[in-house]
Amino acid sequence: MKTICLYFEIHQIIHLKRYRFFDIGTDHYYYDDFENERSISDIAERSYMPALNTFQDMIREHGKYFKIAFSISGVGLEQLEMHAPQVITKLQELNDTGCVEFLAEPYSHGLSSLINENTFAEDVKKQAAKIQEYFGQKPTVLRNSSLIYSDDIGAQAASMGFKGMLTEGAKHVLGWKSPHYVYNCSIAPNLKLLLRDVELSDDISLRFNNSDWDGYPLFADTYINRIAAMPENEQVINIFMELSALGIAQPLSSNILDFFKALPACAKSKGITFSTPSEICMKMNSVGSLDVPDTLSWVDEERDVSCWLGNPMQREAFNKLYSVADRVRIANDPRINQDWDYLQASNNFRFMTTKPSNIAFDRGIYSSPFDAFTNYMNILGDFMNRVNTLYPEEIDNEELNSLLTTIKNQGDEIELKDKEIVRLKAKVEKMQATENKVKAQLEKAKATKTTTKKASTTKKSAAKETPKEEA
Repeated sequence: MKTICLYFEIHQIIHLKRYRFFDIGTDHYYYDDFENERSISDIAERSYMPALNTFQDMIREHGKYFKIAFSISGVGLEQLEMHAPQVITKLQELNDTGCVEFLAEPYSHGLSSLINENTFAEDVKKQAAKIQEYFGQKPTVLRNSSLIYSDDIGAQAASMGFKGMLTEGAKHVLGWKSPHYVYNCSIAPNLKLLLRDVELSDDISLRFNNSDWDGYPLFADTYINRIAAMPENEQVINIFMELSALGIAQPLSSNILDFFKALPACAKSKGITFSTPSEICMKMNSVGSLDVPDTLSWVDEERDVSCWLGNPMQREAFNKLYSVADRVRIANDPRINQDWDYLQASNNFRFMTTKPSNIAFDRGIYSSPFDAFTNYMNILGDFMNRVNTLYPEEIDNEELNSLLTTIKNQGDEIELKDKEIVRLKAKVEKMQATENKVKAQLEKAKATKTTTKKASTTKKSAAKETPKEEA
């Protein structure tokens, strides 16, 4: 029986402000707050809320039959928290239906998996904790930024305890193989791989409203019939895209949401189900390993990482940023950590690309790749100065780690002693209270004894005086 896995990515670009060379050392705030609020509010209104309301209606109509999955970057969640909390509330309502799965991904939506294993592991762990905090789910399937994957990344994902990972069904990797099966990592067989169907996904996310496209207009029954006509043993149809495709890339006027509303009924009529990634990983066996020695992604025709690291400017900025990765991780300073998350985001490097693209690309405030590079490097220069000021560059990472460990241990020891002092104070206060109570009881007993003695004396005196009066 065929099953459709519908997955949507939610990520929000953190817009950097115009930052001059002379700002280095004097201005440590790097962000365009107005544009960040305007951007996320616009996307929430035009895309996220209408799409999520539609999915909620579909679940109400079809119950447990219809299922979907989301992954949300940590920086995306932060932007939603600040500027569009209604989106998080709606996602929580969807989570309550039991028909939605939330996946793990790097908190920063960065490229750390390509250069620093420790940073990548911490990035994913941080986002997974955020997902558990908001939705009560502990992710078991990983989605790397832009579906970036290689054998080595898969092995690390497996070592982190993930059961499955999403990636691109790229032709240069698959060759004659079909993306409609479950595969496994070639060097970590326990990690199952779900491969995006490029054509079926892009028909919706890229071509749906293109009147020049041969498949225009695309109807739900036509779409499902294509899936039903696939060979019987090709049972897993992975349709992955950004949630913003519904309403932004493909405007709501194109009836994109009506198309989605019709999918479950059409699929049910053909005996096709819907499943979440973890259900597929749990129920279906791998048909074999997939060799991916070189890194792939879901971006551009090449399906590689050249859109982020394809020119010398990008590579210089990338290497410069991650040259302080270990120091940032070891130092663990809250303000530095926040800037670190935002500066890692992959869009910072995408703005520097010199590659031609068939897809419309907005560089925001930048007039050229060099402009994007210059602005980013100015900010990075200030950020690195702050890291080195906080912990001098002369101290190597090993020494810094040792010093911070010592400081932490001393802090823990002081905390234990403070707790012991509080405990002893409480004990002394309790003993004092007991002592005061005993003293009060003794005083009371003494007073009672004195009163009784006086009363007895008075009574005896009265008894002696009475006979004299009678005589």
